[in-house]
Formats: sequence, C-alpha cells, structure tokens
Amino acid sequence: MENQNLNILDEVNKGATMGMDAISYVSEKASDEQFKKVLDVEYNKYKDISQRVNDLYSNYTDKEPHETNAMTKMMTWYGIQMKTMTDDTTSKLSELLMQGTNMGIIEGRRLINQNENAAPDVKNILNDFVVMQEDSVETLKKYL
Repeated sequence: MENQNLNILDEVNKGATMGMDAISYVSEKASDEQFKKVLDVEYNKYKDISQRVNDLYSNYTDKEPHETNAMTKMMTWYGIQMKTMTDDTTSKLSELLMQGTNMGIIEGRRLINQNENAAPDVKNILNDFVVMQEDSVETLKKYL
C-alpha cells in the first residue's frame, strides 16, 4: 500500500512539474497580456499541487518525489517550438496546453480508478490535481 501511495504521489508530481514546464515554455511565446495572466495563475496551481506532494511525500519515504527528467523537459520544449513555428497565436498556445492537460486528466482518472485503496491524503491530492486540470481546460477553452 505504501508503494502504491508513493507511485501516485510520483505521478502527480511528474504531471505537475510537466505542467509548470509547458506553461513556462508557452508563456515565453504568448503576446496576449490577459492570457499571460491566466498562465501565471495556472502555473501557480501546478506549483501548489507539487508543494503539497512534497509535503506529504515525507510521510511515506525519506526520498524526494520524482519529477520530469531532462529528456522529457527537452522533448516538451522541442514539441512546443515545432508546433508553434508557423502558428504562435493565443489560440494555438491554448490548444497545445489543453492537449497536454487532457493527457494529465486521463492519467489522473486512471490512477483514481485503479487505486481505490490509496491513503485518503494521497487520494485527496490526486482528486484535487484532476479537478484542477479539468478546470484549467475550461479556462483555456476561452482562448481557442
């Protein structure tokens, strides 16, 4: 059970750090000031989730939670660069973030469904993470 909780926390933290990375890469390309403000708010939501994971992680182990590795960060950056080479409109940037966020929602829902016996505090973070991402998609839709 403890291993299950660590796996969930690691996956949530990887998703949160990947979200922060993607938002920072997209933010560099954004020209719409209102959209940039939205990105800042979304970035801070991911940061808060990551902090909560870090705070809880020590209850289960003395190690640090897994984050995205350098290769994944580079591939995220490269993918955003390539996909915005000919179109870096706010609509396109929003679409890219939504695609990544939807992958996070799918993975999060899968973790919820497959880990019914997870500790309540771990389930809370996982649920909050998925709901936060679902809210993010709704926010980003306005910029398509």
